[in-house]
Amino acid sequence: MEDLPKCEKCGSEYTYEDGHMYVCPECGHEWAKISEQKEPEEEQVVRDAYGNILKDGDNVTIIKDLKVKGSSVDIKVGHKVKGIRIVDEKDGHNISCKIKGFGAMVLKSEVVKKSS
Repeated sequence: MEDLPKCEKCGSEYTYEDGHMYVCPECGHEWAKISEQKEPEEEQVVRDAYGNILKDGDNVTIIKDLKVKGSSVDIKVGHKVKGIRIVDEKDGHNISCKIKGFGAMVLKSEVVKKSS
């Protein structure tokens, strides 16, 4: 049996764990486990359509015509995008950027290639 800390509020030794919290059944006090060490998150590696690693601030070129919801104009092949940001993947969209003439957009990395 592991040694659980005594209640911070009333000093009771009958505490128990509930998920990421300690709970005292006598006074109802709850507090977070401070001894838990969070594992460092893995660095997200985002690659373009050709396997090149993309980083924040890179410049990319669109390699496929993209339809834009709510617009009658498409983003054409060869359109250059400057200063991208890598974001958490949401439905495969892992690049946030501003495209001239369209505004802020999120793109999938497989529709771009890294440019110099």
